[in-house]
Amino acid sequence: MKYSKEEVMQYVREEDVKFIRLAFCDVFGKQKNISIMPEELPRAFEYGIAFDASAITGFGDESRCDLLLHPDPETLMLLPWRPEHGKVVRMFTSISYPDGTPFECDTRSLLKKAVADAQKAGYTFAFGAEQEFYLFELDEKNRPTKIPYDAAGYMDIAPEDKGENIRREICLTLEQMGIRPESSHHEEGPGQNEIDFRYSDALSAADNAMTFQTIVKTIARRNGLCADFSAKPLDDEPGNGFHINMSVKPCEGSENLCYMIAGILDKVVEMTAFLNPTENSYKRFGVDKAPGYVSWSSENRSQLVRIPAAVGEYRRAELRSPDPTANPYLAFAFMIYAGLYGLQNKLDMPNATNINLYKTDTGTLAKFKKLPENLEAACKVAAASEFVKAHVPAAILNIYCHK
Repeated sequence: MKYSKEEVMQYVREEDVKFIRLAFCDVFGKQKNISIMPEELPRAFEYGIAFDASAITGFGDESRCDLLLHPDPETLMLLPWRPEHGKVVRMFTSISYPDGTPFECDTRSLLKKAVADAQKAGYTFAFGAEQEFYLFELDEKNRPTKIPYDAAGYMDIAPEDKGENIRREICLTLEQMGIRPESSHHEEGPGQNEIDFRYSDALSAADNAMTFQTIVKTIARRNGLCADFSAKPLDDEPGNGFHINMSVKPCEGSENLCYMIAGILDKVVEMTAFLNPTENSYKRFGVDKAPGYVSWSSENRSQLVRIPAAVGEYRRAELRSPDPTANPYLAFAFMIYAGLYGLQNKLDMPNATNINLYKTDTGTLAKFKKLPENLEAACKVAAASEFVKAHVPAAILNIYCHK
């Protein structure tokens, strides 16, 4: 359900809400929030709530440190793990300078702009996210370890799969918050899990991806565990993927989907620094079903882009290179602009690669363009990309490329 400002204030009055979290994220996608009391809500809607931006990564320094948070009433959610009496709700926000000018490093607003640009061009994109994570045990001081919660494998069941009840609790909590998970299962790695989401618009999908990580980490801790979303938590086990499913309307048969995929394939190397923003991200590439080359195929999970076996409204493309350390607002924005590039230029897709790239000889692999081998290489490509410069402020590009 999407609320208006008046409906939010009515809800807060009638439902014994005592704390309102105003949520945002830094440029790398780490969620932040400030809690306000109900009496401050009218001021938040009319003027915004000020905070010290100099302490937030990428938001500037002490010379210009005042920014304002403006809650989005449509994103109101009750946090069901908080006390029933004296409830806590959360809203995502947009960020501005005190004079009302939008803050250029507000990545949620950058995604909103990408959605608007796509609509002006006559296209609507939908997203469905699949995030993988490990559950690790805590030590006697409640510090995270690298000891997996179980030794189960892909789609195993209890008693080998010890995460079954935790995934159940996560899915039920998501439903309480109005987020609809599609499926959940144990992944290939020991203690590794995956929960998939139904398709939604780009902004809702990115908000839900942010919310999902918060819920998983919270519920894991309540069960005496640590949830790890890093790209490669264990050197000898599969990494965590953030597989992003994307579709476009109007479909016009399959032509528009093909143009969209062609655009993503053309620009993916340039935007890899944002899809895989840590050094650890690059340890995952090329092994355990994580792609290492720019290629596509139907169904083939060794490819960068896969077209799953689906028809009608479920027909989509799956980008398999991103990992959960990516900022979903930036990731989805870049994918929209890359898809638009393919659609507006009617790019032809390269030939499908119907081979298993993990078992292919080096001579064959040499014919394919590789994804960057490390973060330094990815940043070098991004810093030189006119495509990247056209769609993110220089401040964000400089932060990602460590300039």
